[in-house]
Amino acid sequence: MEWDKSSDTMAMPATIAPIIRGLCINTLGYPGVVMYDPEMEEIPSEALIVDLEPALTESELVHEESLAKVLREAYTAWEFDIAPAGVDAAMQSNRMRQGPSCVVVKRKDRLEACYWIDRNLDEVKQRMADRNASLLKEKPPKDLSAAQERIRVFSAAQRVDVVRNKAVLLSGGMSRSSGVGEVLARSLARSGALVFIADEDLPETERLAKEINEEEKRTAAVPLPVQVADEGSVQRLFTAVMKIAGGLDICISNGERLNRESILEQSLGDFKALTDVNYTGFFLMLKYAGLVFRRQHRTAPQWMTDIIQINSQCGLVGAENQGANAGSKFGSLGLISSAALELVHYNIKVNAICPGNLFDHPLWSDADQGFFVRSFKSAQVPGVKSPAELRARYEAAIPMRRSCTGDDVARALYYLIEQEYETGQAIPVTGGEVMLH
Repeated sequence: MEWDKSSDTMAMPATIAPIIRGLCINTLGYPGVVMYDPEMEEIPSEALIVDLEPALTESELVHEESLAKVLREAYTAWEFDIAPAGVDAAMQSNRMRQGPSCVVVKRKDRLEACYWIDRNLDEVKQRMADRNASLLKEKPPKDLSAAQERIRVFSAAQRVDVVRNKAVLLSGGMSRSSGVGEVLARSLARSGALVFIADEDLPETERLAKEINEEEKRTAAVPLPVQVADEGSVQRLFTAVMKIAGGLDICISNGERLNRESILEQSLGDFKALTDVNYTGFFLMLKYAGLVFRRQHRTAPQWMTDIIQINSQCGLVGAENQGANAGSKFGSLGLISSAALELVHYNIKVNAICPGNLFDHPLWSDADQGFFVRSFKSAQVPGVKSPAELRARYEAAIPMRRSCTGDDVARALYYLIEQEYETGQAIPVTGGEVMLH
């Protein structure tokens, strides 16, 4: 059995899981974890059983929209079967909401796979180990009108839980060019998210994930390898995430390559290598995140998701000796504004954060190879007596008199996630050095 190639070429479990997760979000009202299990031998009595046969085309392909329809119909039938008092109870708005913790996918009489569901990664792993298919239950608020009013009227307290229990994919989690990735990974985990940290440096990513999990005393971070400019690698990344969590709520593209080199001296090879990571890599993350979010939307049409690129102030204004970097960043903003218009139909927001320079990062401040030391030694700025004085000159050019930090970027990230009325935007975080017009 194959997936309809008009959608993409990710493995079948990775395409089914987000549709199941969307169904659960729509049923229980929260983003749970849906874990793929290929070894189911016996179907639990309370499982939701889905036969894929009606979703198959004449050429034995499975179509995304048809599968969503089959899942919705199977859930409706299952819901009426398990309703304690039959149809009348199922139609009551204040009844205990119940959802499956186990979805079994089959084709005719052959089992294809099982998907286990629970609130977080640790709980779903335990449920799968125990083969516990007991129902998930969620009691709605007693006063639905009051609950709806609280949602309608904005409260700053909502910011506290903006990413809690959400699944986040962060590429470039160990980015050497800015250091923002690690700050974001730690912040998201502290705020209650499940963070998939993806980077080409897997050993360092594993180290970071281990530290985060020990600090949070839960599985808050999962390390995964990726080469963002390689489509096969990006496909494998999203397939891995779908098998573990079943879907995503937020995708943050932080992959970046940076060099400072004159346009007149830069080789075509260096230009392409930088563009492959900064521009093509972002396109691939955007594409595959969008496909996942579209599938969830088919069964959870009200659920809002986010794709956010960590861009640069070079995406807003050019910079000397950074032509390739600025070009890739400008191009990415074009992708963002176009994708925002296309993906808004699926309740997907697409935005960018454009940080200023992070002077505390080794790229700038390393005592041997940092930009300030190298520029001072090469006398690029006449009259400067030390690397510290050179930094002071750079900071003086910023209205807020300091460089950007990872925490500044994190605050902008949380704003974009919380703000439901913002898409296609590039938010400068530059201390006033770059202003929007």
